[in-house]
Amino acid sequence: MNSIGFPSAPCSGARLAGGGGGTGSSPFGTKQNLVIKQNTGRQRHWDQPVAQVLPDGRLWLRHGPIEIFVLAEGALDQVRAAYGQAMVRFATVLGEVAADLTVLRAPAADRPALRGIPARMRDVAAGFQGVFVTPMAAVAGAVAESVLAAMLAGRDLVRVIVNNGGDIALHLSGDAVARLALVSDPVTGASPGRLIVAAGSGVRGIATSGVGGRSHSLGIADAVTVLAATAAAADVAATLIANAVDLPGHPHVVRRPARELAPDSDLGARLVTVQVGALTLAEVDRALDAGAACAQAMIATGQIIGAAIVLRNIMRLEGAVPFAAHQEGATWQRS
Repeated sequence: MNSIGFPSAPCSGARLAGGGGGTGSSPFGTKQNLVIKQNTGRQRHWDQPVAQVLPDGRLWLRHGPIEIFVLAEGALDQVRAAYGQAMVRFATVLGEVAADLTVLRAPAADRPALRGIPARMRDVAAGFQGVFVTPMAAVAGAVAESVLAAMLAGRDLVRVIVNNGGDIALHLSGDAVARLALVSDPVTGASPGRLIVAAGSGVRGIATSGVGGRSHSLGIADAVTVLAATAAAADVAATLIANAVDLPGHPHVVRRPARELAPDSDLGARLVTVQVGALTLAEVDRALDAGAACAQAMIATGQIIGAAIVLRNIMRLEGAVPFAAHQEGATWQRS
């Protein structure tokens, strides 16, 4: 276990900000918009999928609640073709997931027949046994994986980063490296340093969860960032480890039933954290210990590669986490 304390410092970006180093010019030369009608039997009140290549060379994709930033590096013709393939695949993603939402909000142990992204979500979530989890815990990672897979089909790319709201699917070849800002507070965007992920690390998925993130949490972690072999696995693991960072019954932790905050939440009547008040250092350590134990168990079974767990500006690193701190002279503790 590694522990480090760091000052809170605001910075812009998503929970994991990655994908710098673009060419500075669009592989397409001009702005590209993609508008595709939904092929459904009834009218959907979703906005249309949109794609745009940004001036820095990244591809931006948005449809309803899904927003993805993609960086691809390689020969110009390969990047151009890969972006086109990403656009085509992305246009079908929201409808594919929405069609099975009722099933995806049920416990992962239920295994009805599913296809595509919903099947991937179900299978990954079901691999985390002995704890309540629904396939929705894997949705962001599974969507990022699907877009990445479409981009790689028949293409020769050096590096691809598909960032779905901070849950990231990676492709790294040769000596390629991904440098990603590790965000310790989803609300302020505070960042203590970077993850430097090498192709040989085996890390191909990164995800973050915690109080203040896009989804509700049962725990009190400010942020839990997980590194795994796939984005979907990292997504589920980050959710579960963040849930484990907890102080059950603490008087300064305010919780409400999930369905009061979101009537269609897959968490139902389970109590989710809405506010965390004053905690002593001993209490912070106890909560971090619980999260660290959960992460260590997943590392031991090969479900994840490493995890960074943050609560009240204290960070625990479990497993293989290639972290480089922004500030100099940081004090590390190992056990």
